Amino acid sequence: MNYKSICFTGHRSIKETAELKKRLYDTLEALIVQGAVNFYAGGAYGWDMLCELTVITLQKVYPHIKLHLVLPCSEQEQTAKWQEKQKEQYYNILNAADSVEYIAEHYFKGCMKERNARMVELADCCICYYKETDRASGTGQTVRMAQRKGIRVINFA
Repeated sequence: MNYKSICFTGHRSIKETAELKKRLYDTLEALIVQGAVNFYAGGAYGWDMLCELTVITLQKVYPHIKLHLVLPCSEQEQTAKWQEKQKEQYYNILNAADSVEYIAEHYFKGCMKERNARMVELADCCICYYKETDRASGTGQTVRMAQRKGIRVINFA
């Protein structure tokens, strides 16, 4: 099946290895060759950032693909507790994104869940880094949303 729109969800704490990065790059490239154009990410550090940076790298070879950020709240509030390096990477990604959609201006208890639901709504395939032992996480919740929608879930964990 050809997928046009891909969303990403994953844990903030991942082990970024050269093998993982290559697997992600190769998987995304194969999906692009098959017709994927739109990539939706939530702007969190960890898996989201790795996926966003991979899409940005792939845009150099496939300039027609688009990176869309679906953010839970304002940049200032989303990154309030982040380290400076994470914030710098975040703003670089934000500036490179083709579009940015905000769920809310200010953080509220359900804004992350709404962001995740919006990304699943927009996608016909979900690429995740999800460990089953972390079922209560936002990533677990998003994977279950994707499964309920009946879209393909590709898990890198």
